[in-house]
Amino acid sequence: MPKSVKLQVITPSKLFYEGDIELVIVKTLTGEEGYMAGHSWACKLLDVGEMLIQEAGSKDFKTAAVSGGFVDIMKDIVIYTDAAEWSADIDVERANSMRAYGEDWLTEHSDTDEDPELIERTHVNIAMQKVRVKVAEGGRRKKK
Repeated sequence: MPKSVKLQVITPSKLFYEGDIELVIVKTLTGEEGYMAGHSWACKLLDVGEMLIQEAGSKDFKTAAVSGGFVDIMKDIVIYTDAAEWSADIDVERANSMRAYGEDWLTEHSDTDEDPELIERTHVNIAMQKVRVKVAEGGRRKKK
């Protein structure tokens, strides 16, 4: 049996996931990276994106959408994120509606002196809604 490592995914409101895994793949600010048992110690910033978890002894991956954060790799792996959501729990209609609302808001406020931080948060929210829809529809591991 391949070596496993303990993974925790923590949001501000709950422990989203805890278990022994063989591999976790997340999107960092420089691209996708995977972490396994025995990985070099590191701390990396995460971007909005998919998180793929291969549990110990499984060939399949669990898929979730995460809203950025950071991953801390030491003896165990801990992912801290503002939000995480399993693919089965995503309401695609709501995500599409929230994305459209954000895009409309940006269009209306593109030529104004709107707070740059609010504009950036809107861009991040739109990106998260796109990831939520992608994950709900099977993500990058979707069977073709």
